[in-house]
Amino acid sequence: MGDPRKSRKSFNRPRRIWTSDQLSAELYVIGSYGLRNKRELWRAQTEVAGFRNQARALLALPAEDRHQQEIKLLKYLSRLGLTDETASLDDILNLKIEHLLERRLQTMIMRKIDTKSPYTARQIVVHGHVSIGDRFVNLPGHIVRKEEENMLLVHLELSKPSASAPNV
Repeated sequence: MGDPRKSRKSFNRPRRIWTSDQLSAELYVIGSYGLRNKRELWRAQTEVAGFRNQARALLALPAEDRHQQEIKLLKYLSRLGLTDETASLDDILNLKIEHLLERRLQTMIMRKIDTKSPYTARQIVVHGHVSIGDRFVNLPGHIVRKEEENMLLVHLELSKPSASAPNV
């Protein structure tokens, strides 16, 4: 099992990290989704790869053995909002990292209140101005489930200079 106090690495690094095509693709994704570093990108890639590996393993099983596990995986991914209810294993194999990054709290806030940049949305989340229902969440990488999507609230008071305030 392992000691719960000793955390494990939650990502796998690409084999060749210095190829120019990969560097430019990673830089584009990091900039467009406002990720802090490549570790966040690699964590999302590992998670999507895990879903795809599960689907591939299910396709290798006989039909009567895989039915229950297939339903369980499809339900889980539809609850996360990565697939719809009528999805199949082929849809899981077509998952891309962008599908998962779109479900992050930072990206949802960026789309909801139309911030100037994803980094502004990240700052709003980290500073504790976002709640899901009655629970304040300050983790920009939090994956927002489908049922939590309509409970997103942003608590911002935009301070405007009042007309009665003296100018100094």
